[in-house]
Amino acid sequence: AAVARTHRWAERSLAARTSEQILYGIVQGGPFEDLRKQSAQFIGAMAFDGFAIGGSYGNSFGDTREQTLREVGWAVSYLSEEKPRHLLGIGLIEDLFSCVAAGMDTFDCVVPTREARHGSIWMSRGRIDIKKSIYADDTSVLDEQCACIVCADMKTEKGALRALFKTKNSEAGRLATIHNVSFFNLLMARIRASIREGTFTALRASMT
Repeated sequence: AAVARTHRWAERSLAARTSEQILYGIVQGGPFEDLRKQSAQFIGAMAFDGFAIGGSYGNSFGDTREQTLREVGWAVSYLSEEKPRHLLGIGLIEDLFSCVAAGMDTFDCVVPTREARHGSIWMSRGRIDIKKSIYADDTSVLDEQCACIVCADMKTEKGALRALFKTKNSEAGRLATIHNVSFFNLLMARIRASIREGTFTALRASMT
């Protein structure tokens, strides 16, 4: 019933679309292979500008990485390679590489912003908790390999950012968010480049 409702909504959305809008069709179906394939076939045949695969992914919903990849695999072959394919709710590095390899193009997730607000910083050498005492007197730049404004322009030091978090200064979350979002945007740029250059497997091995 839920899948049928999704499809009716897709038809209504296309009918109501204006020329200024770009509209994606959403594939649903939960953990059921038959419903996933049915939904992907139905949505994939419609005149959307792009497609997305929805669902409850990740350990926070009781799912596993393996189950997520299975669900993506059931649907992706029905969605045109000539249009962007988006996966909702995926944001960890290992998952991004796995799902790109499975045929997905773009992603959205709360990971960069939610974790930033709690002091979790994603870096080229791994994720750190900037609130830990080991960073109290650290005068090194947050991430020397990062080109975001927080690292490259402001040259924010680890100790300085930690101090902002410890005093509950709202600037801490803002700076951490800018950095984390930039990190993942730059990571996706590196992934795109690696696909063009034929080095995707090597990049994946170096980061997961």
